[in-house]
Amino acid sequence: MVTMTSADSALKSYYLGAVSEQLNTAANPLLAQIKQSTADVWGKEVRRLVQFGVNGGVGAGTEEGDLPAANGNGYAQFVTTLKNLYGTIEISDKAVRASENNAGAFVNLLNAEMEGLVRASSFNFGRMLFGDGTGKLATVTAASGAALTVDSARNFAVGMAVDVLTSAGGAVDGGAGLRVTAVDPDKKTVTLSADLSAKLSFADSATYMLCVQGSYGLELTGLGAIFGEGTTLYGLTRSDNKWLEPYKKDVNGAISETAIQTAIDRLEERAGSRVNFIVCSWGVKRALQNYLAQYKRITDVTELAGGYKAITYNGIPVVADRFCPEKTMYLLNTDDFCLHQLCDWKWLEGDDGRVLRQVAGKPLYTATLVKYADLICTRPCGQGMLYGITEA
Repeated sequence: MVTMTSADSALKSYYLGAVSEQLNTAANPLLAQIKQSTADVWGKEVRRLVQFGVNGGVGAGTEEGDLPAANGNGYAQFVTTLKNLYGTIEISDKAVRASENNAGAFVNLLNAEMEGLVRASSFNFGRMLFGDGTGKLATVTAASGAALTVDSARNFAVGMAVDVLTSAGGAVDGGAGLRVTAVDPDKKTVTLSADLSAKLSFADSATYMLCVQGSYGLELTGLGAIFGEGTTLYGLTRSDNKWLEPYKKDVNGAISETAIQTAIDRLEERAGSRVNFIVCSWGVKRALQNYLAQYKRITDVTELAGGYKAITYNGIPVVADRFCPEKTMYLLNTDDFCLHQLCDWKWLEGDDGRVLRQVAGKPLYTATLVKYADLICTRPCGQGMLYGITEA
């Protein structure tokens, strides 16, 4: 007989390991290449000591002259706050009772809920890798009824719960926790569960933004932060630490082998970094394939961690990701990245040790997965980005 106790036990003993494995290795091909560690976590923060530059205690001299003065390595401390990542499932009491005498039906119910949780978590986790930590999904430039015109619809999926915020981050009246009911990538429109057009004013080129519900300023420090224009990165001021700046180049046209190889060479020349992973938008990947085919170049295919397959450029895997900005290609050394975490995915447990808990005043039970982590790149200057690429 199925009971809440047996369901609780199944979530902890059977589903947790399988879900953690999927979220860590199968959520996103880039994430699968990044190591995860509990090192350098202090309380609620990640404090990572990084080395930059070269040791200054080297020099030539005469046979009887002075030895070179000792000048050690350059060190800096990266500091970032652990981000709270959550995923919640919900099961009604009616569904539990309807399947209490049918273990198979209840297993199917749990499987469906967990599969939905994995899909949603993978979607948002993969998106955060390319974000700047603010949680911004898109900029809203116009509204027509419940349909909002955005600068890009790549970060949206039907069913998402989002907040409508001003460009300064303030909440729009009635704009919290709205569901996405439709997405049109071609027209770049997102339709919400409520009509806010009367509350949005676009006078003087004013804009608004969409964020995942309650997540503004609380997401992972992704590639958008590393390659962005922010004044600080990991608690350090960019203008005072030029070695934080990654390589960025505006291609302003068609992709070419020269542009890619120049970026790879510059990264090795200036930072000693060896690119081992390339990620780009779908249109850029097609453009690269067309370019290589034009010159009769053979495109090899390799299999990555997590079971992903990718084409290669000079032995470097090239992966297209839906969350990568349009017209953009990132050239990365994934050895420089680490997802620092307090622990791996865990269920939130109550005082009684249960993970399935009744929602107050409702015939519903919920369980929440949690992970406290943030992404750090120890050598930002060893990463590259090509943008302004004509897509195919």
